[in-house]
Amino acid sequence: MEDWGIERYLRENFDVPAKNQSEAAQRKWRAAVTIVKNRRRRFRMVPDLDKRVEDATKRRSIQEKIRVALYVQHAAFQFMDAANKKEYKLTEEVISAGYSISPDELASIASAHDMKALKVHGGVEGISRKIRAPLDNGVSTEDLQTRQKIYGVNKYTEKPSRSFWMFVWDALHDLTLIILMVCALISVVVGLATEGFPKGMYDGLGIMLSILLVVLVTAVSDYRQSLQFKELDKEKKKIFVHVTRNGSRQKVLIYDLVVGDIVHLSIGDQIPADGLFISGYSLLIDESSMSGESDPVYITREKPFLLAGTKVQDGSAKMLITAVGMRTEWGRLMSTLSQGGEDETPLQVKLNGVATIIGKIGLAFACLTFLVLIGRFLIAKGITVGLLKWYPEDALTVLNYFAIAVTIIVVAVPEGLPLAVTLSLAYAMKKLMDDKALVRHLAACETMGSASCICTDKTGTLTTNHMVVDKIWLCDVSVNAKDTIEDLNVLISENVVSTLLQGIFENSSSEVVKGKDGKNTILGTPTETALLEFGLKLEGEKHPQHRACEKVKVEPFNSVKKIMSVIVNLPRGGYRAFCKGASEIILGMCDKMIDSEGDVKPLEESKMKETLDIINSFASDALRTLCLAFVDMEGYNESEEIPTEGYTLVAIFGIKDPVRPGVKEAVKTCIDAGIMVRMVTGDNINTAKAIAKECGILTADGVAIEGPDFRSKSPEEMKELIPKIQVMARSLPLDKHTLVTNLRSMFQEVVAVTGDGTNDAPALHESDIGLAMGIAGTEVAKESADVIVLDDNFATIINVARWGRAVNINIQKFVQFQLTVNVVALVVNFVSACITGTAPLTAVQLLWVNMIMDTLGALALATEPPNDEMMKRPPVRRGDSFITRTMWRNIIGQGLYQLIVLGTLMFAGKRILNISGPDSDLVVNTLIFNSFVFCQVFNEINSREMEKINVFRGIFSNWVFSAIILITVIFQVIIVEFLGTFASTVPLSWQFWVLSVVLGSISLIIGAILKCIPVESGRKNIEKPNGYEPIPSGPDGV
Repeated sequence: MEDWGIERYLRENFDVPAKNQSEAAQRKWRAAVTIVKNRRRRFRMVPDLDKRVEDATKRRSIQEKIRVALYVQHAAFQFMDAANKKEYKLTEEVISAGYSISPDELASIASAHDMKALKVHGGVEGISRKIRAPLDNGVSTEDLQTRQKIYGVNKYTEKPSRSFWMFVWDALHDLTLIILMVCALISVVVGLATEGFPKGMYDGLGIMLSILLVVLVTAVSDYRQSLQFKELDKEKKKIFVHVTRNGSRQKVLIYDLVVGDIVHLSIGDQIPADGLFISGYSLLIDESSMSGESDPVYITREKPFLLAGTKVQDGSAKMLITAVGMRTEWGRLMSTLSQGGEDETPLQVKLNGVATIIGKIGLAFACLTFLVLIGRFLIAKGITVGLLKWYPEDALTVLNYFAIAVTIIVVAVPEGLPLAVTLSLAYAMKKLMDDKALVRHLAACETMGSASCICTDKTGTLTTNHMVVDKIWLCDVSVNAKDTIEDLNVLISENVVSTLLQGIFENSSSEVVKGKDGKNTILGTPTETALLEFGLKLEGEKHPQHRACEKVKVEPFNSVKKIMSVIVNLPRGGYRAFCKGASEIILGMCDKMIDSEGDVKPLEESKMKETLDIINSFASDALRTLCLAFVDMEGYNESEEIPTEGYTLVAIFGIKDPVRPGVKEAVKTCIDAGIMVRMVTGDNINTAKAIAKECGILTADGVAIEGPDFRSKSPEEMKELIPKIQVMARSLPLDKHTLVTNLRSMFQEVVAVTGDGTNDAPALHESDIGLAMGIAGTEVAKESADVIVLDDNFATIINVARWGRAVNINIQKFVQFQLTVNVVALVVNFVSACITGTAPLTAVQLLWVNMIMDTLGALALATEPPNDEMMKRPPVRRGDSFITRTMWRNIIGQGLYQLIVLGTLMFAGKRILNISGPDSDLVVNTLIFNSFVFCQVFNEINSREMEKINVFRGIFSNWVFSAIILITVIFQVIIVEFLGTFASTVPLSWQFWVLSVVLGSISLIIGAILKCIPVESGRKNIEKPNGYEPIPSGPDGV
């Protein structure tokens, strides 16, 4: 049963990966979709592949022009005649604002890399004077509006968003609705000619009003979705940068940047606008997004040009903004591209396949129904009056049969299936946004529901990232930093304190700034902040002489080297290199240590072992360990590398980073849900193990391994080792990438990976779901991720998994509900046409049923919030059937019950219920319609739980579901009791209303009985991690 034809067909034609889809796979499934009622609406969210190819070609063309302009022709520019140079004139507006350079001239300097023009204007300092932006204090906030008015806003021109009426227009492109509108118009014309006004127009008008209602409800639903996506898109584009304004450093939104702003750059940042390098260290820029050049470029004062859209690969710097928005090449490039749309999710593609299969069946049934109705009509006509005599009433009858056939297609082609995925994902993404998770790609939310493994960082994700120095070892003394800062001056000499403070303040990428209130604020990473806070306390009220050094070379920290180094020019002459980082690495670079008097002595082997024991004891207390060392240098030249040996050990810091509240419970939730959590960290293995045990990640039978050991394993050894790995310490980004690749290829795991650094980008890209940290994460990491965890909290990741599972299960509920309606509506009308020559459900009634099962059904079932039960079952594996045996059982069981009820009413209703009189047929047909609708109402409630008997649990907590059920019932009463003229119904007695509700409610009893029939027992135990059974026994089963 698992390999039914439908599943095989879907796998062959509608199977795409969640990420990195090939163009061939995308074109294959599009070609397989043959029956579409409204292509414009169905594929509204699907990217135009031809447009995407066109955009890629256009981008390459623009990049080539930029590359030629910047690199190939640059050498030729110096030989060009000055007469050919463009003249720029200052306008009155620019002069009156106090600026001395025009916006276009200023923008051209950076975009054209025009060194000659820069020198003419006096270099970076000259430019800053001409735009009234002091390099120390930055711009004044009072000038911001003036600068935006003259030099532009940092936004590029985007396509205007679609209005509500455009969605109405899209909904009107449904081919079946257009045909029905034509039928309705003909019906009105013929009806008026034969029956007069107003009776002759009721049937046609009823169809037109139904179509209008369908179109409006569809358009409202689609428009609300578009607003949700628009809001999420705004959040995706929110990038904050550090600037200096009014002499103080602050965070501003990228769109609020103005010409003259002083921007602070660090590793992983995206350059927010065109500008000039002011100062910095080892600034390496990746310009591939602009020029297509893969080789990174070093930026210095001799080569100071920075372009918007490029990325900081290494180093740190300050830059002066000279052009924003549409005056930058990046702005012009982005405005020319159509953005191509986002790749469709695997579930959307699969449901397009399901819709195609059902659509073909529905089309066949509609054609057969029409042929049977026409055949019976012609036979009856031939027998009674002959085929040569035709009356206007005959034309209306044929038209009515055609309208019924077309309406069967409306009901049978489940156009709403793939769109229900979009609706469910939009709803989940909006809820996740409220819960501090920004989903960047639609497929990520869906895929996260199938995650079987999470490879998580430690710092900031499992821990709070609020770090403090808890212990410090220096000069053979280990002290508690919180209690004995005052005593350190007694224990050690002034020279040692001075050297320690020099190492803390000079070898730091963070900055101590004074706020408007006069208090010190530290801007930088949590680790650096902890060290600087300790340094400030130790420094006290003393004059900070140790900050008087001049930095001459900096090597910023990165996750590969795991160290940060700096060379400083000492106030009394001479050079000194400071180095800090991973304890074992720094200790390996040392051959000396400093004593309590500040004298240097050899670091003997016994002392080395003693020091390692100190590091391990700190780490075993779950402290992050960091070593600080220095080496004095005789001289220094720019080409000289920072030394890597001969250092003198100064101190070992033990930094406390407590485990986040709720992490232990979140890890337990993962284990219960069949999701394995692995910690991958750059920290010391003892620190990692201590934290992992505290979180519940490392168990007695689990393995903790260091990155170098992992890298040395052969593929065969890795295959045996990887399932047992729970902690990987001292790992490089490459180790994380290798682990993810092997988990996916060797074990077919669906892997989620967290990352915050630039070097994490490959692992984030390779994983099934990349999770970037919103606070600690770099822009490069966020760009490579599928989800941004805005609060950096592991518990938020579990929430994404909960909603991912909810999306998958909700869509399955909706598919089960809709297929049941489809089967019953098709069979009832077809069988009735064959046997009685009429269709009990009219076009208007079928349109109403279509709205119940399509738009309203999707709103009700696709927006169910997650519950705790979802995290007590294993994840869905790759390749598992989407329409499960459980779903088939429920569809077939409910379908058979409804067919028996409606068939009985159709063929024996008059006799059983003693209905007689001239309108008996109309009463029976109304009762059939009413019972059919109430069967769907109760089946919708049934569909809330596919496996559990209690379908009412939490029903009132989901107000959307409750409201839709209520609206459906109210409208049904109105249609039957008051709109009979248009809907071909008559008012029913209270007894028949009770009968309709009772017949519908029996669906709940049928559902409970069906759920007691085991259908998944044939699956192997290996497919049921944690011993999960789809139909659990006991109270939980109810």
